[in-house]
Amino acid sequence: MATFARFGYRKTSMEEVARAAHISRPGLYFLFSSKETLFRAAVTQVLDRDITAVEQVLADGDRPLPERLLEAFDQWAGRYIGPLARDVATVVEDNPHILGEIVETAPRRFEVLITDAIAVESGPEAALPVAQTMISASIGLKHQVTSRESYLERLAVAIGLLVR
Repeated sequence: MATFARFGYRKTSMEEVARAAHISRPGLYFLFSSKETLFRAAVTQVLDRDITAVEQVLADGDRPLPERLLEAFDQWAGRYIGPLARDVATVVEDNPHILGEIVETAPRRFEVLITDAIAVESGPEAALPVAQTMISASIGLKHQVTSRESYLERLAVAIGLLVR
């Protein structure tokens, strides 16, 4: 993903990816038949890792909900704020036609996880609009802040307003 983030999808060559992975180009083609297949696999792996981290954070019922929500959003979006991190998010957002359904299913799964965590404390009726508002706040903040720390500070305020 770092290679795709650095050069962008179109300018990334299989040679550059192979060099970064410390394998030969033929070895890379043995594993992935095309750049599209490689890119799809890399993004899927990253999104699966993020969703797994969110699941683990939200499952820790010993911690207060606002704390778990903040960490879940950090795992999902906060790690993609900052110079190189923003490039990873951009290369994914700029190529949905290559990625297929994963760009829809992963965000939906994240929304379900956030909604379910909120529903435990506030009930199912209130949970979905609160989760959707948090997600909207997160998306807006990603475009307004320049650091992960600023993102987390401001998102903590939003979570505090929405979860009581």
